[in-house]
Amino acid sequence: MLKLSKMTDYATVILSAIARDKYRLHGALELADATGIALPTVSKILKILAKAGVLASTRGAKGGYTLAREPDRITVATIIAALEGPIALTECSASHKGCDQASGCRIQGNWHLINQKIANALESVTLADMIMPFKQPEEVSIPVSRLYR
Repeated sequence: MLKLSKMTDYATVILSAIARDKYRLHGALELADATGIALPTVSKILKILAKAGVLASTRGAKGGYTLAREPDRITVATIIAALEGPIALTECSASHKGCDQASGCRIQGNWHLINQKIANALESVTLADMIMPFKQPEEVSIPVSRLYR
């Protein structure tokens, strides 16, 4: 199963709360109260996102965090990369050095193709999209053969 960490999930929730009121500074305590995420976790995530350039921070008594750019310019891929590192489904998608089988692997290119398609999909969804009301999509099925086009 492909699964993002709770920290990445929480980061998206926190960023969504900030994006809904993007023109003011947000403090960790306020965000913890608004999201129901524990304060130490919120603080940790805010620091990670600021270090990654997703958030801008202002120090001081009236300080806090704000988005570093508009919500439509922050992709889900950017959020995931800030918390998880590069998007990679398999070890060889990130680096050939971590896989003992890389030299004889005949499907490596296929994994790269799949990894790229998923990365592109995550790049196509922005924080602005995430704060829009959810609409139940029609079921979509993509045959594996279409990944090669």
